[in-house]
Amino acid sequence: MKGNDRFLIGIVAGVLLLVIISFVVVLRRPQPTYRPDDTPEGVVHNYLLALRQGEYERAYRYLSPDLVNYPASAAEFSDDIAQYRWEFRLDEDVTLLVESGQINGRQATAVVQETSFYNSGLFNNNQYTRQFTMTLERSGDRWLIIEAESYLLYCWTHEDGCE
Repeated sequence: MKGNDRFLIGIVAGVLLLVIISFVVVLRRPQPTYRPDDTPEGVVHNYLLALRQGEYERAYRYLSPDLVNYPASAAEFSDDIAQYRWEFRLDEDVTLLVESGQINGRQATAVVQETSFYNSGLFNNNQYTRQFTMTLERSGDRWLIIEAESYLLYCWTHEDGCE
């Protein structure tokens, strides 16, 4: 009987140790940081990070004022994001990774990989990965976003507007 008790205590101790190690690993994971704004990849990374962290005023500064329906202020930009939240996937478990960038004169493109995680049951976690492109234009010494397949409202780049 004492052998069974020791075995059970060993299992419980092992499980507790795994739980503690899991918490330590998650808590020690580095927080995402901003990159220098001197490359198209850096601008796209910073724009997406600012959106994910709710720093809308910072994200707004990465948009080109030459957009057809450029939001008139950071407050309007923030209101648009709140109204079209699903377009920015702010309520979803998503990771974003800027994979590559290519400069062609005054324009550049950056390819972003988006991975969405879905929990559909205790033992059934799924993920979906896709790529999309963001286009930037050189304005003075800065790269600014002028078009994107995701994370940029269609109404900002087209005549119809948002309303």
